[in-house]
Amino acid sequence: MSSVHALSLVRNGDVPQAAPTVPELMSQLRKQVDGVIGAVVSAGNREGTALKDFELALRDEIHGLGRAALELFLAIAEERIAGTVSVTQIGGRRFRTAPKQARNLGTMFGVVRYWRGYTREIAAADRRGFHPLDVELGLTKDRFTMNVLGTTTRLATKMSFAEAKATASLFIPQAPSTEVIERAVLGLGHHTEDWFASRPAPQGDGEVLVIMVDSKGAPTATELELARRRGKRSREDRAPSPRHRGRCIRRRHPRMPRRARGDHSKNARFATMVVMYTLKQCGNLMHGPINRWLYASFAPKEHAFQIARREADKRGFTNGSGKQIQIVTDGDNDLSFYVDRYFANATHTVDFMHVVEKLWQAGECIFREGTPEHRQWVREQRQRLVEGEEAAVLAGLKRHLARTPKTGPGNKGRRLRLAQCIAYFEKRIDRMRYDELMARDWETATGQIEGAIKNVVGKRCDHGGMRWIRERVEAVLQLRCIELNGDWDEFTTRVHDATQAATRADGCPRRLQTSTPRAVPENPETARDRKRNDGLKAAKQRRLAA
Repeated sequence: MSSVHALSLVRNGDVPQAAPTVPELMSQLRKQVDGVIGAVVSAGNREGTALKDFELALRDEIHGLGRAALELFLAIAEERIAGTVSVTQIGGRRFRTAPKQARNLGTMFGVVRYWRGYTREIAAADRRGFHPLDVELGLTKDRFTMNVLGTTTRLATKMSFAEAKATASLFIPQAPSTEVIERAVLGLGHHTEDWFASRPAPQGDGEVLVIMVDSKGAPTATELELARRRGKRSREDRAPSPRHRGRCIRRRHPRMPRRARGDHSKNARFATMVVMYTLKQCGNLMHGPINRWLYASFAPKEHAFQIARREADKRGFTNGSGKQIQIVTDGDNDLSFYVDRYFANATHTVDFMHVVEKLWQAGECIFREGTPEHRQWVREQRQRLVEGEEAAVLAGLKRHLARTPKTGPGNKGRRLRLAQCIAYFEKRIDRMRYDELMARDWETATGQIEGAIKNVVGKRCDHGGMRWIRERVEAVLQLRCIELNGDWDEFTTRVHDATQAATRADGCPRRLQTSTPRAVPENPETARDRKRNDGLKAAKQRRLAA
């Protein structure tokens, strides 16, 4: 088989330095098609040809066929618009045509080389121009097509950047490097908030809107780790082989002191996640979840509730609409505060399993842990909660506290833990009406968000050895939510169209890739608190390093 050989983004190889004509490219494409057909017939008639070997050879030829077709398409499109552009005025800036320029472009079939005209700015101190063909076809200044960048970025929402590159290399010749993939992730991350804000409301919602909110931490790099990562390396510090890498690192950096009890190396920053869906009444049962939607961000918890309020309004569950909303949380005080602020008329429920866990802790203060009496007592209290006797459960805890002596071995700690459980129940007893919820077939636990947050945050962002920068992991997290919501194709199409429209408006070509992440939304009060906490952590790191 004879194929159109693959090029490189930086090396042109043995290729013509002049633009081929459309008839030449059509002839090349026909030869490629005839070569593929002839090779298929020849391989089928030849004994001893294994399907495995022929399939791999055919894949390479199909990629060559795709490259030939793309080169022909680009040449025809350039020929079509070449005569329509002479002197153009865009946004008060004047341009004139210039000689054609060649470009190597990474596609799903490999690197192709094409020629396109250039319009140069006239009478400007900072002369800038653009290529009309690239603007017409929606190409950016990136050396890869949107499909390549979108596909590799989508893989990066599921696995590490290195794994995304390795996986993409299985089906994309000359796949982007890990640096390109990371910059593409950050570039698409600049468009996520606009997408979430403008995303249309789903159709066919149920009668009850369920909103669950929870948080999970992801490991982030400390200032000391960032200094080590970003520091310059001399030639003497480079490892002669991979097995000597650790030795060179230890020589370059001082040994860290042993951590004290209670100190954690994870340096976690918490992401708050929202899971939203509706339930539809079908007889005595509520069917769902319907139109399940995920959102997560490393912004403060209040930001998550602002997004949830906006999405609820978008779905028609506005304040005063009379529609029912249920908020399910784990009982966190901050979450309860924001529920009252943004969803004052909603039914707020504390996760049943968190309440049962408190019963186990209270039972340890009454019976010996793990004994049959302990387990039986918890089962009885759990049944009373299901039957709507939460007030009786609380009264029983208070009686046990009154019976526990103030003196004696371990009594002080038991009384303290039991008092904490009582305070937990007293503060949240109005959110424990599980009998009413079960009768209406509403939610009583946070299983939906527990599984979602492990899948969204834990599965991608919380692995051994990972040390994220908060603004960079924000882009990964939000893109992962878009992918899991099933909106990836619509999102990348929106980014493509917006970039193309912006270039057409002012004549300034855009680049999707960037090394600057989008800032994480902050509340002023939370920003000050975070600055204070960061100062305390930095001081602690300095004490440990001293």
